[in-house]
Parts: sequence; C-alpha cells; structure tokens
Amino acid sequence: MTTRPHPVDHELIEAAAHIARTRCHGDNHTMAAAARAQDGRIVTAVNAYHFTGGPCAELVLIGTAAAQGAYELDTIVAVGDRDRGVVPPCGRCRQVLLDYFPALKVIVGGGERVRTVLIADLLPESYVWADHQLDAEEGE
Repeated sequence: MTTRPHPVDHELIEAAAHIARTRCHGDNHTMAAAARAQDGRIVTAVNAYHFTGGPCAELVLIGTAAAQGAYELDTIVAVGDRDRGVVPPCGRCRQVLLDYFPALKVIVGGGERVRTVLIADLLPESYVWADHQLDAEEGE
C-alpha cells in the first residue's frame, strides 16, 4: 500500500456534492461523481439506478468524460444524495477504474477522515485486465 499522502481536491468534492443536491431526484439518480481530467477540467455525472444493475455514477462518468474528449482522469470522487457525503466506489467500479486509469486517485472517507488514495490501494492483489490480454503478435 502507498503511504505517501495525496492532497484532497475539495473543489472536486464540492462539484460532486452540487450535482448530488441539484440533479439527484428520486430513486433513479442517487449518486453523483466528479473527476478532474489531466487538463484540469472537472467532469460530472450521475448514476442510472435500475433493478437490473444500472451503472454507477463513476461508470457513467467514464463515458461522459470520453464524450467530452477527456480520456485521462487524475482524481475521482462520488457523493451520495441527501447529504450522505463522500461514498467509496463499489467493487465493480474499483475494477473498471483500475483497468481504465491505473494511476487514478480516489477521494474516500468522510468528515475529518476524507483522504485521497490510489485506485490500486482500494483493490489490492487485483486482477489487471491489460496484464492478461494476449499480444496480437503471439497468435500470428
């Protein structure tokens, strides 16, 4: 595990909290996420809850960022509606975030314990999809 502390991006937390307060209404949208792209832009998104397992806010954010031309993300945070504060990513999101952005920083914790950690620290001994792909030249 990494012990070097990373600064907490409070502007990112506030961006996600603002989206949670203003865009999350009812049961369909209960979580908001915000990420800072490598170029400094902040991208936001909300989840699309569905009983079949709709995408979490972090996963919607990946597509939203790509649609805006932000392919490299630096830091991400999720915030719950009804002032629930920072919510850590679920296991599925941790795996996808690790595969897309192996150096991504994630804001976790609440209140005085809010902190920034590397995505790899949230998924130790993880399966890394890219490490298990066959090289195209091996099959030729």
